[in-house]
Amino acid sequence: MNDQNQPDGSAAHEYEHGALGDAEYAEFMQLAADEGFDIEAVEGAIEEAGHGPLPVLAVVGRPNVGKSTLVNRIIGRREAVVEDKPGVTRDRVTYEAEWAGRRFKVVDTGGWEQDVLGIDASVAAQAEYAIEAADAVVFVVDAKVGATDTDEAVVRLLRKAGKPVVLAANKVDGLSGESDAAYLWSLGLGEPHPVSALHGRGTGDMLDAVLEALPEAPAQTFGNAVGGPRRIALIGRPNVGKSSLLNKVAGEERVVVNEMAGTTRDPVDEMIELGGKTWKFVDTAGIRKRVHLQQGADYYASLRTAAAVEKAEVAVILLDASENISVQDQRIVTMAVDAGRAVVLAFNKWDTLDEERRYYLEREIETELGQVAWAPRVNVSARTGRHMEKLVPAIETALDGWEARVPTGRLNAFLGELVAAHPHPVRGGKQPRILFGTQAGTKPPRFVLFASGFIEAGYRRFIERRLREEFGFEGTPIHISVRVREKRGAKKK
Repeated sequence: MNDQNQPDGSAAHEYEHGALGDAEYAEFMQLAADEGFDIEAVEGAIEEAGHGPLPVLAVVGRPNVGKSTLVNRIIGRREAVVEDKPGVTRDRVTYEAEWAGRRFKVVDTGGWEQDVLGIDASVAAQAEYAIEAADAVVFVVDAKVGATDTDEAVVRLLRKAGKPVVLAANKVDGLSGESDAAYLWSLGLGEPHPVSALHGRGTGDMLDAVLEALPEAPAQTFGNAVGGPRRIALIGRPNVGKSSLLNKVAGEERVVVNEMAGTTRDPVDEMIELGGKTWKFVDTAGIRKRVHLQQGADYYASLRTAAAVEKAEVAVILLDASENISVQDQRIVTMAVDAGRAVVLAFNKWDTLDEERRYYLEREIETELGQVAWAPRVNVSARTGRHMEKLVPAIETALDGWEARVPTGRLNAFLGELVAAHPHPVRGGKQPRILFGTQAGTKPPRFVLFASGFIEAGYRRFIERRLREEFGFEGTPIHISVRVREKRGAKKK
């Protein structure tokens, strides 16, 4: 992997400088200093873009114990909706936070309850999924009320998950409340940390405990073993042929196929030899509609599918070529892109199309899937096996783009030519310029550009398009962040 080409080959250097080696990093920082940028700000920008995924902290508990208030306290702003009645938070909501110089993600969840139906069951499922996806958990209990049967049930859930847990005894506003918090030792989760999410009392000590529980960076869920199998998630609407495709590439009936939509409920992992390599394919449940509008088994299936995409390296998105591209197809594409996965578009049932449908499908692809025009495309038939041999080259192309790295010197030469030939439009009498940049990370490629002023979204899209034209990046989303130089002499607050 070319982002590993460090002078000494150590993983520590990759983590410290993003994807930059020591010599390249030193040269880049000198360039930043010459341009008048604050060095600490530049270091922070590279670390932020180059760290890969941040560790995840889930905040869970039964309804109305103050989870969202505590989340607001952790992130340092009033963003999570707070109201003095239970059940305000329903979906999982993620925020970025920082404590003692370390950054992490905080997931606010709805209240967990046992033996509930309808939307309350969906809220509970979201909380369970948040625990599953987290690196550590803050379990919030109302110290004034004490441990309830529901709290005990949450404890059993947490023990089963096996994640590090920090117990927050909330609503402790003074010394008299600390004795109430001490009773929570009985939950068997270790020391209860007495806090007042409303007033901030004790939250610093609790966050110190959180940092001890969180890993420096989350464990990679893919690519651990050198030469190990790459992980491919098959995703799409119900009944587009995901299971049939998996059976065809496997050469045998590995998973159940039925004309009734929704046969697959749980992701199915299969090791498959294809194109001279071993791949780990994951057949997932079809995603019907927005997660929060689903019920019962479909709801859980969608959550498990989302988790499978998060753990994959490549998302092969299967679309039914015989039907119009739907809003749901576009939503599934967006989910894979937002997860930062490499993407391959596979149009199934191609053998059933006549010339007229093929003409109109090409027009639909241009208009409805223009946001992923960079994704490799294969036209296949899971029923007959047509063009299956093209699937592996498309996956390998997407992986190459996902892991690609542009050296800083070459990138800045490209940016200089680009800005000279196509300068940013003048706005308010000023013309902001891209001064220099670097690729701080891969999987997917992440760039940090440093500018003299605000860069409009349209010009950022132009830069992304030209980056693709110049360097490829086929099959992968690209993340671009822009940092603006403060006025010379401006003091940091």
